Order: sequence, then C-alpha cells, then structure tokens
Amino acid sequence: MNNLTDFCPALWTEERTPDSYLNCKECGLYKHGSRIVWGEGNPHAPIMIILDNPGLREDREGNSFVCGTRQTLQEAAKESGFSNADLYVTYILKRRPMRAYEKERTREICMNHLKEQLDIKQPSFVFCLGNVAVQSFFQQTEADVKGMRGKLHQVQGFRTAVAYHPLAVRRRPNLWNLFLDDWKFLAGLYLNNKSD
Repeated sequence: MNNLTDFCPALWTEERTPDSYLNCKECGLYKHGSRIVWGEGNPHAPIMIILDNPGLREDREGNSFVCGTRQTLQEAAKESGFSNADLYVTYILKRRPMRAYEKERTREICMNHLKEQLDIKQPSFVFCLGNVAVQSFFQQTEADVKGMRGKLHQVQGFRTAVAYHPLAVRRRPNLWNLFLDDWKFLAGLYLNNKSD
C-alpha cells in the first residue's frame, strides 16, 4: 500500500446508540457478548459508508485501538481527498459476531436499524464495502462487488457506489489500486454533486 507521509489513522468518535436500542435482543447477537456500535465518524456526513459489522475497537484488555479495517479505509479516504467530516461509517450488524449465527435472518433483522439511520440521516451518497454490505443493502443475495464496482447505482432511493472490503484489501494487496479507484470514483461524484 501507499505510505502517506502525513497519514495517521485515528479511532473516529463513536455515535451514541439510541436509548431504544441499547438493550436490543431481536437478532440474538447480544448472546455473543459483543457490544453495540451504532456508527462512527461525523453523524451528519454527506457520505455513509456501510460495512458488514463493527469489528474491534478495543483489545482484550479494553484499550482502544485502530484495527486494520479502519486503517485501510482511512488511508484510502485520505488519499482520495476526503476529510473525516465527509464520512460516517455504520454497519449491517451493529454487534460483532463472535461465533456462528443465522446469517440471513440476522442481517434481515438488523437491516431495519440501518433503514432507520438512512431515513434520519439522508446521506448524499452510500458507499458499500464488501459483499455482505452490498448483498444486504441491495437486497440481492448473489450480488458481487467485482461486477458492480465503478458504477453509480440507485438503491432504496440513495446514490450508491461499492468497493471491496478493507480487510480483503489488506489480505490481498493487489486489490489496493482497485480499492483506491473506487474511492476516487466516489470522490468525483461527490465533488460534482457539491458544485451543482
């Protein structure tokens, strides 16, 4: 990956979970012992990034850290010209799964939370990262980032772009340039939208 001389990943501010969802048990992931992460970044940002789940924000001792997914996402965002104020990150699942679970049913239940976020926030663009986010948001179980990237889609009333999951990019560095291309594609759309 490219090294940006002034790039320093940071743990973005976490948005407070609405009181009505603090003790949500509907999908069953509360049994896994992970906590709810509603979203992070600027809650009023024009771009909503959707990932599959929040991953880790703390180590085993409870100390905050920036995981590889967040580092890769932030690096691509910065290299594409975005500021932190432009971006808000949320998830299909608001809790990190720790073991096997009923994936389709759980994602379907948790999509209701995401739809509520979208209704409230009304972002200018949605950016789905990874097949799980794409399949859930597009409501197409066979959807694949590879065939959908590089295009603007209209999904649930939102202008939507897609890219590989940052973790896939970390595992397969040959995807970095494609990942960056998709961020730059989104940046171009966003800049054109701002100038209209």
